[in-house]
Amino acid sequence: MPEIKGGIALVGSGSATPSQRLTNDQLGLRVETSDEWIRTRTGISERCVCGAGENLVGLGSSAARSALEMAGWDSCTLDLVILATSTPDDLFGSAPQIQAQIGASKAVAFDLTAACSGFLFAMVTAAQYLRTGSVRRALVIGADQLTRWVDWDDRTSCVLFGDGAGAIAMEAQEEGGDGLIGFKLKSDGSRGECLNLPQFQNSLPLVDEKTHQKGGFSTIQMNGPEVYKFAVREVPAILEELLNSTNIASETLDWLLLHQANQRILDAVADRFDIPHNKVLSNLSKYGNTSAATIPLMFDEAVRDGRIQQGHLIASSGFGAGLSWGAALFRWQGPL
Repeated sequence: MPEIKGGIALVGSGSATPSQRLTNDQLGLRVETSDEWIRTRTGISERCVCGAGENLVGLGSSAARSALEMAGWDSCTLDLVILATSTPDDLFGSAPQIQAQIGASKAVAFDLTAACSGFLFAMVTAAQYLRTGSVRRALVIGADQLTRWVDWDDRTSCVLFGDGAGAIAMEAQEEGGDGLIGFKLKSDGSRGECLNLPQFQNSLPLVDEKTHQKGGFSTIQMNGPEVYKFAVREVPAILEELLNSTNIASETLDWLLLHQANQRILDAVADRFDIPHNKVLSNLSKYGNTSAATIPLMFDEAVRDGRIQQGHLIASSGFGAGLSWGAALFRWQGPL
């Protein structure tokens, strides 16, 4: 296949959330908390939680179908499906199940894990395939079901998380510019214990004096103050690096789209760049932190309600467990 000498177009988006909603007041029936306590510290009012019969593959497939419909693509024309998730239905990978459910029979499909940074990492990964010409159409899905791994008796963490999925359709284009203008990605494993979901250390007898490890995971472990300090320090820094390297001034941005973790983080980053708060996309109050789903879920919502228009320039940053963080500059082209 000849090399694609042009760029990448973002041409479709979709999202999906569980039918079950859990308000702050309802959480107060489970743990000692209140709507006022949660909202003033996080900006969250409610979140979606998967109920009976709902799972990650179902959410991801629904978001994928919506993105394909907006792009006007038949699923059999897809070449690549990347699922960014830390909570697959199957530890061996859930992307192939989504590929099968949406009928993308010609696409290669795999999972990518980078927690709350996952969607941006996956989008950048898909872009490399598109730029080499090895694929022409890619679907990037961010989906997580973090409520599976929440300690519902820990009021400091259970109030933060929700379930959801979002997807973006990306296509190689030989003319018309490049929708992905630039990106930067970073990791620091030395700080990983600030936010993780570790395995249990279960050692059981096997034969003679030999042992084996029994698989299983704990609930989400988080040092909230350290994660907050990490985000308000590193996110502005990586965005500034990216803007400087691409010679783009912050005042020319149409939107700032950050991982939806805490409203105070969103406001602090906007203030660092003198970006008006009305140009910061936020749906945190309705969904909480849906990990890899937050950016594409927010993006799809803003496309469908008309806030994001064709040609709009968007600066985005994801940050979270790993620790990992990244930033990307892209333009929305919309359906071709």
